[in-house]
This record gives sequence, structure tokens and C-alpha cells, in this order.
Amino acid sequence: MHRRRPVVRHAHVGAPHVLSSLLEGRGLLEMALLPASLPLLMEAPHGDGHPVLLVPGFMASETSLIGLKLMLQNKGYDVHTWGLGRNMGFRSKHANALPQKIRHLHYTTGKKVSLVGWSLGGVFSMYGAQNSLDCVRSIITLGSPVSVDAAGSQSPTAVKALYRLVSHRLGAGAHVMQPKVKVMRERRRLAIPTSCLYSVTDGVVPPQEATIDGDPALHENIQVPGSHIGLGFNGIVLSIVADRLAQPENQWKPFAAKGLLARVLSATGAAPQHASATTT
Repeated sequence: MHRRRPVVRHAHVGAPHVLSSLLEGRGLLEMALLPASLPLLMEAPHGDGHPVLLVPGFMASETSLIGLKLMLQNKGYDVHTWGLGRNMGFRSKHANALPQKIRHLHYTTGKKVSLVGWSLGGVFSMYGAQNSLDCVRSIITLGSPVSVDAAGSQSPTAVKALYRLVSHRLGAGAHVMQPKVKVMRERRRLAIPTSCLYSVTDGVVPPQEATIDGDPALHENIQVPGSHIGLGFNGIVLSIVADRLAQPENQWKPFAAKGLLARVLSATGAAPQHASATTT
């Protein structure tokens, strides 16, 4: 009898490689190269028009989501952004407003909502889904710190210092250890299709924090090439997001690259997903 092995987090330990952090500026090159990804994006499947809610990363506004928004609108989705302004950290007023936004979209459209969160936006997405389970169809995170261990974040010192300066003097730990968020991190993964996209050369969020342990029937980790700040403009990432969202509701299957996307991933050396092997 064959069955898939459990989904497991990336084995990396510690902070991102120093060189990866120093080269985060390459994200600007990824943005500049987005037009070259047009053949890849044209091949990506169209969707069924269900609502998709985009959540920005730390210190980012809805403007940062323009690449994702335009691509998904072109693929036929009803795309929305969170409408809460710039993401200044995991704050209660925003965390509590997000489930209300999800429920509102579900009520007005009559369809379940898919969530796409970039960086800290992925943590918000997980929290929002936990508090509006009946309204959520799927979750996609892009370089999001969804699996921070008890020892705390392993992001670079400069990133943690910025969080303390902008959001809370005690750092991200003061927010992620709030009772509601702590429950989210310690409980079993949500029974909602969840795809965590991550890069081993992410200079902000190390791969072990951007991946999850889970059930292969519902959860997956997908490795992509690129920087952290370029994820939302990375043609490979956009193509995978379109692929994941296009799956029929209640018929979710693990990612399997096809066509041009498969050739591009093979050429970059990125692993399509974690733990796709079977055991007897």
C-alpha cells in the first residue's frame, strides 16, 4: 500500500546565509525581469472567478501587491487587498479586522475566499483563516515566518531591529506569543489546503521558518528560486500561485509542475515540493 510521507519543514538551521541577506537587492532585478516571464504566465491556468484576498508583508502597503493583483485579475479572479493600509507588524486591530474582511467577502460573493500572504502577510492569512474557517478555500504563503520555534525568529539582526523600532520594542516575539497567535502556532495545521512557497536564498526569512509540517493531503512546501523582497514579482512564483488557485474547490492535489514551468524549475534547480515521495 502506497501513501505519501508527511510534509516536513526544511532542514535549514539558524539565520539566512549572510550572502543571501546582502544580496536581497536582487529583488529589483526580479521585478525588472517580470516582462520576460510573460510566456510562463500566459501558460498558467485561468481560475473560476472566486474571491482572492492579498495580504502585504511587513512595512509594505497594497501597492507592493500590484504584480500579484494584475496577474490574478487577468486570470479571472475577484481580487481584493486587505484594505488596512501599511503592514506595521502583527497588531491586534489588524488581526481582528482580517477575519471580518474574509467573512464579508464570503457573504457578498457567496464563495469561499482564497488567501495569499507575502511575508508577515502569510502569518496574518493563517490567523484570519483560523478565525473564519468556513469561509476560506485555500491559503498560499510567500516567504512567510509561519513556523517560528520557541527560540524565536532567526531572521537577520537588522530585520529584528527594524521590527522593534517600528512595531514593538520587544520585537516580533511580543506579538507572536499573544495567546491567540500562540494557539495558532501550537495547534495542528488547519484542515485547509495550504501551500508555503519559500526560497533557500531568502535573505530575510530562513527556509525552516517559511515551511510547515503537515498532512500531504492538504499541505505542501514549494521551493522557488529568488529573493525575499522579489517574491511578489517573481514570474515563477506568480505562475505557481495561479496553478494553486486554479484547482477546483474540494479537489486539491499537491503541486506538480507541468509544461514550461516544469522546465524552468528544473533549470533553476528548485525542488517542486517537499516530501512528495511515497512509502509502502
